[in-house]
Amino acid sequence: MGISRYPLNNDETGTIDARLLYVTYSKFENDWPSLVHTHPFAELCYIKSGKGIYMIEGSPYPVREDDFIIINANVAHTEMSDGDSPLEYIVLGVEGMNFSFEGSREHIIFNCRNDHADFLFYMNALLKEMEEKREDYELVCQNLLEVMVVKLLRRSNFSFEYESSVKSSRECIKLKQYIEANYNQDITLDMLAELSHLNKYYLVHTFTRYFGRSPINYLCEVRIRASKELLASTDYSITEVAQSSGFSSQSYFAQCFQKYCGMTASAYRKSCRMKARGAH
Repeated sequence: MGISRYPLNNDETGTIDARLLYVTYSKFENDWPSLVHTHPFAELCYIKSGKGIYMIEGSPYPVREDDFIIINANVAHTEMSDGDSPLEYIVLGVEGMNFSFEGSREHIIFNCRNDHADFLFYMNALLKEMEEKREDYELVCQNLLEVMVVKLLRRSNFSFEYESSVKSSRECIKLKQYIEANYNQDITLDMLAELSHLNKYYLVHTFTRYFGRSPINYLCEVRIRASKELLASTDYSITEVAQSSGFSSQSYFAQCFQKYCGMTASAYRKSCRMKARGAH
């Protein structure tokens, strides 16, 4: 008789600091309105069968059996079935977790047919635990969620961060103040991410949520405000105004100024001087 023993290599294992809010099972036969909606938490959806369309931020994405869809918080979405093959799916609502995907996307869709048995097992087990609510079902659900997230990370090119609204708001406020104080310096998204200790894609997501614009767009707005002040109160050339305001080139400054102000920098300066003469 042979015995194989595999000891763990470390004494500490992490836990996922996120909370399962709900598990839902649906078979969408187009028998209720498909309304675009958002949630203040992430959703994980596994398509058990059928095919249809996921509308995410106004764009359609075809989905089918064994597709896994992850959508971050505050992303508008809805689902619609193919009339001949209705979608059957299980959805998890997960609070406290924000996923980071390639580019600036806030969602991902991938097929997990090769891991069909695993994901179907975890989703069905979660659904059963929530339905039956037997002793310590919350603990079982948390453990199942953690294992499934690890399985997802193993097979896909993305990561996640825990979303602390307090930490995020503090870091975003600090970055906003930093931008306002250092707008004339060379500031990049990578630099801001390093300063805030946040993943840069998550940083864009949270900063936009709090202030209605991305960090780089806000930086551009601050620079435009500074340039307007210089145009109105100094005789600096347009090139000098652009440099003093932090723009990398006069052409980029001209492009941004036209976009935000609806006129050229020269036209703005002329209008300021005409107003000044009229006031006298």
